[in-house]
Amino acid sequence: MTSWKEFKQQAPELAAFGEARFQSGVAYLGTLRADGSPRVHPVTPIIGEQLFLFMEPTSPKGKDLQRDARYTLHCSVKDSGGGDGEFYVRGKAVRVDDSLIREQAVKASSYSPQDRYILFVLTIEFAFMNTYVNGDPTPRRWQA
Repeated sequence: MTSWKEFKQQAPELAAFGEARFQSGVAYLGTLRADGSPRVHPVTPIIGEQLFLFMEPTSPKGKDLQRDARYTLHCSVKDSGGGDGEFYVRGKAVRVDDSLIREQAVKASSYSPQDRYILFVLTIEFAFMNTYVNGDPTPRRWQA
């Protein structure tokens, strides 16, 4: 399982692009419901040495991830032409109760997570970026 730090070491250009895209606004988390159907949620990813997500303990997305750890996370895009490009990762989400890891996530966060929020660390197994040059897509991929 690859941390954001390891991903950044192995694919620095993709990681830098992904960090910029995830910090540009809301991202969309894809999870799987109990019946196997997909669910999409707006989230605020946090990037430090790990890729973190805080959420309410009653959140359906948290329940999805605790039952089936597979996720995908896609940045928002500026417009229908792809804007500043798109980026997504997929991997596994692990709920973390460790106070030191939580402190790292809080420190890296752009907002003040509530004490009641639960924390997930997202591993990176696959990353995809796509930019558009003169309207033509220029995709790049990375896999652990």
